[in-house]
Amino acid sequence: MTVLVGHMSADGSTREIAERIAAGLRRAGRVAEARSLAEVADAGAYEAFVLGSAVHGQRWLPPAVDFLRDNLDVLRARPVWIFSVGMPDALRGPFRRMGPKEVPVIEKGLPAGLGYRDHRLFSGVVTAARLPRTGRIVFRLMGGRFGDHRDWDAIDAWTARTAAALEGPPTA
Repeated sequence: MTVLVGHMSADGSTREIAERIAAGLRRAGRVAEARSLAEVADAGAYEAFVLGSAVHGQRWLPPAVDFLRDNLDVLRARPVWIFSVGMPDALRGPFRRMGPKEVPVIEKGLPAGLGYRDHRLFSGVVTAARLPRTGRIVFRLMGGRFGDHRDWDAIDAWTARTAAALEGPPTA
């Protein structure tokens, strides 16, 4: 079973998470490759999917949504897991509690009829350079902290659960 760990990254954080997931799937005996969704010419060549996108404004990046929409027939017929990369762990106080509430909003922005087995929101890297001046001020007022907020242990645990859930015996 060949698994596409497809990603759409704005600044590289989502790509690095996808690469980590693909490596974890390979360690679990699966054939997996991490690839930008913009580079995937034939989704039908894959038997399972782990797809992720950076989240901006509580939405996946438009090219990632386009990939889902354009390949909906293939995705409906195969096992799919999705992950989103945002900034819930970069926030503190009452704003941090908003993270789990973001998941249903993200899911509403995905194409109707997309079936997936699980969706996980991970935190990524938040840099001051990525935000305009006003955005940096608002982010700080919300208790935001710049930096790398990826929880590699959580990513690895989710990857292990995903690998175990893939149908069929692992390929050596």
